[in-house]
Amino acid sequence: MESDNPLLKRAYALDGDAGRIRDLYADWAASYDADTLDGMGYVAPVLAARALSEALEGETAEARILDAGCGTGLVGAEIARRTEAEIDGIDLSPGMLEEAARKKVYRSLAEADMTATLNLSDNSYDGVVSVGVFTSGHVGPEAIDELARVARPGAPLVVTVHEKVWEPDRYAAHLAEMERHGLIRLRAINDAPYHEKEGYTCKLCLLEAA
Repeated sequence: MESDNPLLKRAYALDGDAGRIRDLYADWAASYDADTLDGMGYVAPVLAARALSEALEGETAEARILDAGCGTGLVGAEIARRTEAEIDGIDLSPGMLEEAARKKVYRSLAEADMTATLNLSDNSYDGVVSVGVFTSGHVGPEAIDELARVARPGAPLVVTVHEKVWEPDRYAAHLAEMERHGLIRLRAINDAPYHEKEGYTCKLCLLEAA
């Protein structure tokens, strides 16, 4: 099913250009939560937060979590409801980060380009989550390498990949290659709802940093 939302159409038409991505989310930030949660049935943040919280296995009180591509903070808010973890968020869009700050669930928020090397130390997070990032015209599978780098060995990584890009962008092959090179261990890759009202699904990937 194709969306009638003009901003979502713009999102799916992106070509990875950082300037165009910033422009889109500057326009969308204020209405993003209502448009996606109510208008599109965006359930991926809840599902990913639940998966990460369960994977932490009782470590939530002192855990440090990276929400990569945090947007307006939908995932961070869901993690905060389930855990006592400290959450850091990064995103390309200043406008989205401003909305995320209003939720008051993040320890820190910073602008970052996930197509480049992140200004974060190796092995610095007990868990990493990334929702809504691996989709058309945004970020490719190579960015998962950086998420694995900043996670401590054994830390869970929960990533959603939109159905439209899973096969064309060869995510399965990239994750398998990461595992062969000892960067991650694949724990589960499941089909999951994404935008329920739009009819879109995703792959909900549970990985473990090696």
